[in-house]
Amino acid sequence: MSATSHRLEPLPGRHRAGLLIVLILGSLTALGPVTIDLYLPALPQVGRSLAARPVSVQLTVTAFLIGVAVGQLIVGPLSDTLGRRRPLLAGLGGFVLVSAACVVAPNAEVLIGLRLAQGLVAAAGVVIARAVVRDLFDGLAAARVFSSLMLVSGAAPILAPVLGAQLLRLTSWRGVFGVLCALGLIILVATAALVRESLPPARRRRGGLTGTVRAMRDLLGDAAFTGYLLAGSLGFAALFAYISGSSYALQEVYGASPQTYSLLFAVNSVGLIAVSQLTGKVLLGRYRSHLVLGVGLALLVCAGLLLTVLVTVVHAGLPGTAVALLLVACPVGLILPTTTALCLQRAPHTAGSASALVGAAQYLMSSLAPALAGLGDQSTARPMAVTVVGLALAATVCFTALCRPWRRVPDPLRR
Repeated sequence: MSATSHRLEPLPGRHRAGLLIVLILGSLTALGPVTIDLYLPALPQVGRSLAARPVSVQLTVTAFLIGVAVGQLIVGPLSDTLGRRRPLLAGLGGFVLVSAACVVAPNAEVLIGLRLAQGLVAAAGVVIARAVVRDLFDGLAAARVFSSLMLVSGAAPILAPVLGAQLLRLTSWRGVFGVLCALGLIILVATAALVRESLPPARRRRGGLTGTVRAMRDLLGDAAFTGYLLAGSLGFAALFAYISGSSYALQEVYGASPQTYSLLFAVNSVGLIAVSQLTGKVLLGRYRSHLVLGVGLALLVCAGLLLTVLVTVVHAGLPGTAVALLLVACPVGLILPTTTALCLQRAPHTAGSASALVGAAQYLMSSLAPALAGLGDQSTARPMAVTVVGLALAATVCFTALCRPWRRVPDPLRR
């Protein structure tokens, strides 16, 4: 590891401190997905409660994604200048307040606006957690920490839909936002108590807005960085096309109950987590990162094609569709840790800006997925399936064209 790959010191005792930091950083990266996944089983109820059309209800998801994307572009570079801790705590405090406001939203329009604001403040945890990892770790070590974060951040979405479905037995969709408010408060307290500043003043960037724009321009001018960025974000968007589309497809088209839907979602999340752990602990460092990423993209394309055939030609029922969706989720565990580590490895001195671009691209691409999956005949799962395969193909093309994986160049994630 490089000189930046130093110890974790929030608490006495290196091993214990490391586990606590991974848990907290994983919770921060999970805040965005949990805010979506806890809410997904309630989408039909939100529409009925607020007398809103399905497209308006879907916009409450899209608005949050756009907020997270834009917020990362603001907070990431800001953390390169001010340090990580202050912007992080401010964002978490804002998340608690906006989540409380969502509880009393009177109509769909207000809820859409609040969800946009919720995304803006939730972005702090998502973008700064990645930057902290890059502050502390380098190369293969960073890739393995990102894999560990997926273990934590992936476990939360497994529980979130299940908890969301059970919450709907006890309360309305408004109660879901009350739980998010309480969760944000718990993470805020833990972060304030245990996470210390990882970017000392001597390593902070100067130059204001001009410096930020220049740093991002330089990163996007790097073809390999842009290739990893697009491959990861389009792969994430393909996953989100399934996440957003499956709520309606499985419940309205195939008749799954909210509880059945949440259990299917949990199984798919377990698959994603298992593959991400295999990626970080076994594959990266042993095999070339371009090979791992290429296999992940190829598998995602094949899974998307299988899903499309099942819902358009075979007209498979719920069991066959559920298996295909599991096969869509698993390859993302190869793609996300690899592309994230490769992107941040190319930006050792502007980790906040690089993390902002990674996160913003992921969420901006994903914000298109619900809209694309909502096009066409909503009495079938065809729009969701076609969106998944289209985004997977686009990710593969970007990786191939910009990263040129056939070239033999030093692998920054190889031992």
